[in-house]
Amino acid sequence: MGMTLKHRVRVLAIAGSLSTAAFAAERAIKVDDRLDASADTLTDMMRASDHGIPHDLIDKARCVVVIPGMKKAGFIVGAEEGRGFAVCRRHGGSGWSSPAAMRSEGGSFGFQIGVSDTDVVLLVMNDGGMKHLLSDKFKLGGDASVAAGPIGRSLTAQTDAELQADMLSYSRSHGLFAGISLSGTTLRPDGDTNKELYGRDAMNREILTGDFKTPAVARKFEHALNRESPQRSR
Repeated sequence: MGMTLKHRVRVLAIAGSLSTAAFAAERAIKVDDRLDASADTLTDMMRASDHGIPHDLIDKARCVVVIPGMKKAGFIVGAEEGRGFAVCRRHGGSGWSSPAAMRSEGGSFGFQIGVSDTDVVLLVMNDGGMKHLLSDKFKLGGDASVAAGPIGRSLTAQTDAELQADMLSYSRSHGLFAGISLSGTTLRPDGDTNKELYGRDAMNREILTGDFKTPAVARKFEHALNRESPQRSR
């Protein structure tokens, strides 16, 4: 028996209230909280012994994107989207750029984070992947090739096919680490967060390729990147 018009209106009203509450919860999370969560995510996923991201992969990565799953006021923030930050290596490989804010939408990521509050790390492995990251919007598995990243200390058992993707993706859910397929997920810049971080409108391209000074609230994230990257001592 189908719903009456009255029932449909009531269901839509409830759904709208939940969406509004989730949005308000997301806005309540400060930028520095998301940056600190991104730092913790990266550190934990790099230090997970034989079950984490191989250190030599982050050494080879051109850019890194971290999207932490965060909860606020009883809601899983980002049931259909995630918010995080990207950094790219500076020219010559000496250190990392300032963080540029990112949003992810749709695809399997939206489902994963909605049900399990999943942290995600993307490693951008080549110039093609970096070109997509610097664009206004791109889709994983469509515009940019993506593969579930290998885990463990060594890459000797990995196939060339796995390592030819533009991007490698990793997840952490309930303390468990794994590669994750993000095909169908769309990533785009988060202009509002960039404006909050830098005090003006700033495009991701200019942040990731320019000489922006890292904001004080992003120092923990910067330290996590430098600590976990084997290139830091070169």
